[in-house]
Amino acid sequence: MSIRTPVRLALGIALCCAVAPAFAKKDVPDPYVAKGEPADCIPIRSIQSTNVRDDQTIDFIMNGRKIYRNTLPNSCPSLGFEKRFLYKTSLSQLCSVDIITVLWNAGPGLQPGASCGLGKFQPMEKAAK
Repeated sequence: MSIRTPVRLALGIALCCAVAPAFAKKDVPDPYVAKGEPADCIPIRSIQSTNVRDDQTIDFIMNGRKIYRNTLPNSCPSLGFEKRFLYKTSLSQLCSVDIITVLWNAGPGLQPGASCGLGKFQPMEKAAK
């Protein structure tokens, strides 16, 4: 091992540290604003997709392009990073008393991570420009 190898390694690490902030996620303004009163439950069959915004916020995109934002009462570890979760309910609705479980990408399959309670479902609409 020559003396150049540690110098190259240190230089590479320093370069990565200097470039990392350039890759940091920019603060994107929220395109939605709250509209109306929050709901305790939403019908599961109407959920078209979800958008995990961070460790505490999930947008539920419903049929008809209606959006309900759920702000969890507490931060849910790794939810914002993994961006996927599961829920189990015996009802036809997803409610603020239900629990979600973060799904970790663990090699060949998904593994359960942190479990967190949901909050109320706030109807949202596109902000006026």
